[in-house]
Amino acid sequence: MLDGRGSVRRRTGARLWLSGTWLTLFVLAAIFAPLISPHDPLAQDLMLGRLPPAWMSGAEPGFWLGTDSLGRDVLSRIIHGARVALIVALVAGTVTCLIGSALGLLAGFYRGWADRVISRLVDIWMAFPPVLFAILLIAVLGTGLTSVILAIVIIDWTRFCRVVRAETLNQSKMDYVHSAKVAGFTRLRTLVAEILPNVLPTIVALLTLEMGIAVIVEAILSFVNLSISTDQPTWGGMIAEGRTSIYQAWWVLVFPLIALFLTVLSFAQLGEGLRERFDPVLR
Repeated sequence: MLDGRGSVRRRTGARLWLSGTWLTLFVLAAIFAPLISPHDPLAQDLMLGRLPPAWMSGAEPGFWLGTDSLGRDVLSRIIHGARVALIVALVAGTVTCLIGSALGLLAGFYRGWADRVISRLVDIWMAFPPVLFAILLIAVLGTGLTSVILAIVIIDWTRFCRVVRAETLNQSKMDYVHSAKVAGFTRLRTLVAEILPNVLPTIVALLTLEMGIAVIVEAILSFVNLSISTDQPTWGGMIAEGRTSIYQAWWVLVFPLIALFLTVLSFAQLGEGLRERFDPVLR
């Protein structure tokens, strides 16, 4: 049993370390993009179009991941695209978490008419296909980073609400909640001081997962040209451009895909690792 627990701890530690390392690099690249980018991500030079990465024949010094069809540096555009991904992940993920978790806590703890109203609203909301709903919202709100964030929040709050409601219902049946009521705690104090700390690991795991989903949604909208201006580097826009020249310049497609995949995977693994580390039941 001890060996099993030690193995789980080692796996959790490795998961946290690897995902945390990549996300740290991701955040630092986004914050210091103007300082560490080797070139201007918008600078075009048709004479340098579709240069291969530095380790391939025909490469030019300084263009480590090659250039696209307009001669723009792929590495610089990936670094600047991380800024858009980070803003969307932090803002959309946090606002979605706050709204969905608050409604889930209210529905799961107070029950009654509050639970019925919120649950029916969630059922109606989840009847819409999320991607099509996002595209419809962007068409109504207009393109732009604010519209992308609003679309993600409007669509994804239901995920937090349903999971947090179910976890709150389970926690409400525990002995410590009954003890708090016997001790004279008000319902609000019981919810905030007793139930919320035990639901918090689940909320944190959902938050990190939602940040990864927000990055994917922004990439999808950029891919179909419904995100921010096409002049601003985004991973989805780079993937869309690279798709058209995959046989002539595969690096324009592959490297943004790798960055997107590692970022989303790291968010998911970080959330799962944190839940395993801090959830009192799993411990």
